[in-house]
Amino acid sequence: MEPEEENPKSDTNNENENDEKEKGVINTEISQEMKKAYLDYAMSVIVSRAIPSAEDGLKPVQRRILYAMNLMGLKSGSQTKKSARIVGDVIGKFHPHGDMAVYDALVRMAQDFSLRYPLVKGQGNWGSIDGDPPAAYRYTEAKLTEISSELLVDIEKDTVKFVPNFDGSLKEPELLPGKLPNLLLNGASGIAVGMATNIPPHNLSELCEAIIAYIKNPEISIEKLNEIVLAPDFPTGGSITGDFLELYKVGKGKMTMRGKTTTEQLKNKEAVIITEIPYMVNKADLMTQIASLIQNKKIRDVSDLRDESAKGKIRVVIELRKGANPKFIINALYKYTRLQDNFNANILALVNGRPEVLSLKQIIEEHVKYRKKIVTNRVRFELKKAKERQEIVEGLLLALKSIDEVIITIKKSKSAVEALDSLVGKFKLTKKQAQAILETKLQQLTSLEHDKLKKEFQDLKQQIAELEKILGDIKEVLSIIVKEVNELKRKYGDNRRTQILQRVSEIAEKDLIQKKDVVVTITDKGYCKRMDLKTYKEQKRGGRGIIGSGLATGDFVKQMINCLTHDYLMFFTTRGKVYWLKSYEVPEVERYAKGKAIINMLNLKDETITKVISVKQFEDDLFMTTKKGVVKKISLEHFSKPRASGIRAINLPADNSDNLIGVELVKKGQEILLSTKKGLAIRFNESEVREMGRASYGVTGIKLNKEDEVVSLEVLETQAIMTITKKGFGKRTHVQDYRKTARAGKGVINLKVSDKTGDVVTTVSVNDKDNIIVTTAKGIVIRTGLKNIRIMGRAAQGVRIVKLQLGDFVTDLVKVQDVNDVDNEGQ
Repeated sequence: MEPEEENPKSDTNNENENDEKEKGVINTEISQEMKKAYLDYAMSVIVSRAIPSAEDGLKPVQRRILYAMNLMGLKSGSQTKKSARIVGDVIGKFHPHGDMAVYDALVRMAQDFSLRYPLVKGQGNWGSIDGDPPAAYRYTEAKLTEISSELLVDIEKDTVKFVPNFDGSLKEPELLPGKLPNLLLNGASGIAVGMATNIPPHNLSELCEAIIAYIKNPEISIEKLNEIVLAPDFPTGGSITGDFLELYKVGKGKMTMRGKTTTEQLKNKEAVIITEIPYMVNKADLMTQIASLIQNKKIRDVSDLRDESAKGKIRVVIELRKGANPKFIINALYKYTRLQDNFNANILALVNGRPEVLSLKQIIEEHVKYRKKIVTNRVRFELKKAKERQEIVEGLLLALKSIDEVIITIKKSKSAVEALDSLVGKFKLTKKQAQAILETKLQQLTSLEHDKLKKEFQDLKQQIAELEKILGDIKEVLSIIVKEVNELKRKYGDNRRTQILQRVSEIAEKDLIQKKDVVVTITDKGYCKRMDLKTYKEQKRGGRGIIGSGLATGDFVKQMINCLTHDYLMFFTTRGKVYWLKSYEVPEVERYAKGKAIINMLNLKDETITKVISVKQFEDDLFMTTKKGVVKKISLEHFSKPRASGIRAINLPADNSDNLIGVELVKKGQEILLSTKKGLAIRFNESEVREMGRASYGVTGIKLNKEDEVVSLEVLETQAIMTITKKGFGKRTHVQDYRKTARAGKGVINLKVSDKTGDVVTTVSVNDKDNIIVTTAKGIVIRTGLKNIRIMGRAAQGVRIVKLQLGDFVTDLVKVQDVNDVDNEGQ
C-alpha cells in the first residue's frame, strides 16, 4: 500500500492554534462564553450588592460600613467623625465600588424615616422626607447608634468567619454576629438581575416575642406567629391593611398603606390635617400632587394648602371652604394621591449564599439557627481563653509553693532560654507556664497576690464547668438566646407606629362627592352644568328673576333637573336612545358659566337631548311619549347596564317623522296626563299601556288635531297640574278637574290658548308647598312659591308668572321643594 499523504491543511491548523495559545487567545463558542459571563455578573449582583443575607439582615455595603465604623472606634458613646473619613475607609479597605454608593447606603442607615431603627447616628444635613438630598460627605459626620452595636457584639470572639478583602491585604467578616433580627426589623429593598427584594420593616418587640415563642415551640404554626407579629410597622406611622397571613406564609403579598389625617377647626373654617404619610412617600411630591388635583378641580372645596411641618413632625394643612364636608376631601386624597399607597412585599434573602423567598417562620428559624452558631462559637472562644488562663494561673500557684527554688533556678540560669528549660524540666511545667513565671513581677510574690490567684483559679474552674455545660446541651444555648432577646426587647422595644386596619374598601366615586341637592340645567344648544340648589332664591310672583346662565347668543335653557349628586342621570335623545351619567359627573360651575357641551360628555351622533330624568335605583317602569302622541311603557331594568355608546329606548320611525319628547318614572296604578301645545290634555291609567321591550315603538296615547303635538308627559301623584305658556302665563288646576278616560281619546281642555298666552310650553304636577323655577330663552330664571298662584279652572288663561323682555319667551318649568324643606342629608 502506498503511504498516506500528509494533510498540509491540518498542519496549518495546528500551527495557528499554537500561535493563538502563545498569544493568549482561546477558541470557544461565543454564546457559551456570553452565557457564562452573564451568569457570573448576575450572581455577583445578587450576592455582592442587592440582596441582604438572612443571617444578619445586611447587604455587603451596609456590613462593611458598620464594620469599618467599628474599627474606627465610632461607637455610640464616642464623638462623631467626618463621613468622608468613613467612606474613605470603606472603599479603601473593603468595598471596591464608588464612593457615592457607600455614602448613599450610609445616609439611608441614618434616616429615621427610612429605617424603623436607624443604625447610624448622623450629624448635619442627612436629607429629608421631602426628598431633599443630604449634604456632601465632607460636611456631615456620623457614628454608630447604640442598637447597631448589637449587630457587632462579640465579633472579636471568633464568632464569625473572616475572609480576605478585595486585594488580600486585610480581613473582613463574611457576616456580622447579628444579635438583632435586622432582616425584618429594618427591612430591605434591592433590584438584582432577574429578581428583586422588598422587605417591609417590623416592630422589635413583636419580633422578639416571636423568636422566643419559636424557641419554646419549634413546631409553632405561622398562624400563631402571625398573632404575635401582627403586620409590618413603618417608621413613618400611618395605617396598613392586607392579607398578612398570606404574606407571612408565602413571603409575598400586597399591602395598602394610608397616611393619618385629622380635622381641626381653624377660625371659621374646617381643615384637614395630614400628620403621617405612607412609607417611602415623598412629602413634597405629595403636596405637589394635591395642589395639581385642586387646580384641576379633581379635589374641590379647598381654599388653601400649606406645609407647617417641623423637624420630626409632619403637619400638612388643607383648609376647606365654608360648609365643605372634610370626609369627602379625605376620601379624595386617598383615591387620587399617594396618601394611600401600595407596598408589594417580596421577602427574598440569601440563605447560605443562595437567594430564597422566605416565610415568617423560615426567617425566624434561620435567625435562631445562626444565633445558635454564633453563641456556640463565642462559648468555645471563651472556654479556650479560660483554659489558657487557668493553665497560667495553675503554673503561677505551683511556682509560689516553691518560690525559693524557682528563684535559685532562674538565678543560676545563664539565659532566659536556659531558665525556661530549667523550669519546665525541674517543676514539670508547660512552656506557657514557665514563660508566665519568668514574666511575673516581684509584687505578685506577696501573700495577697497569692490569695487573688487562688480565687481566680477557683473562678476559672467554675467558669470552665459552666461553659462546658453550655456546649454539652443545646437547651443551654437556647436559653442564652432567649435571655439576649429579652434584653433587646427591654432596651430597644417600643410601641407600634403603624395602625392595623381590618380592611380598606375600594373608594367609589360617590364617597368623594358630598350628597346634596343640586340643579342640573340643559340648554337648547347642548350645554350642561350643575349648581347648588341654594343658588336660586325664592321671589314673589311677577319678579324679574336672576341671571341663571351665561348663555351663548340664541341659546336658552331647555330643562332643569332637581336631584341629588349621587343620582343617576338618564339622557334620552330625540331619536329614542338613552345615555347615563352620575349627576356629580356633570361639571359644577358658577351661575354665570354656560357649562360643558353634552356632546363632549356623551357619545352623541346626529341627535340632541330631549329629556333627562334622575334615577336613584333601577326599579319600577319608564313611561315615554312622542310628539305624535305615541306612548310606551318599559321596565327600568332594561337600562340597568350602562354602555358608553348608549342603548335604544324606543324604536322610532326611520324617516325622523316622530321624536321622543317625554319620559317619566311610573309605578303600578298611577295615572298619566298628556298635554298638547294647543291646550288639550288626556288623563288615563298606566295599566292601559302594556309593558314592552326596547325594540318596540308603542301605542297611541292621544289622538291629535293636524297642527297639534304633545308637549308634556306627567305622572299624576299630586294635587294639581301647573301649566305654563310661551308668553309667561300660568295657572294651577286640580287633577280631579281632568276627566279620566281611556287612552287614545282626544282629551279635554287644559288651558284656553290665545294670542295673549301663546302656546302651552309644558305642564308639571305640583303640590301647594312646592316651588317652581321658570326659565326663558334669554337665560332668565325665576323661582316662586305656588302660594302666589291660585287654583283655576281648566278653561282659564291663567295669570302672568314672569315678565318677559322683548323677544323673550318661556322655555321650561320645573318644580322644587320649598327652601325650608330641602333635604340636607350629607351636607
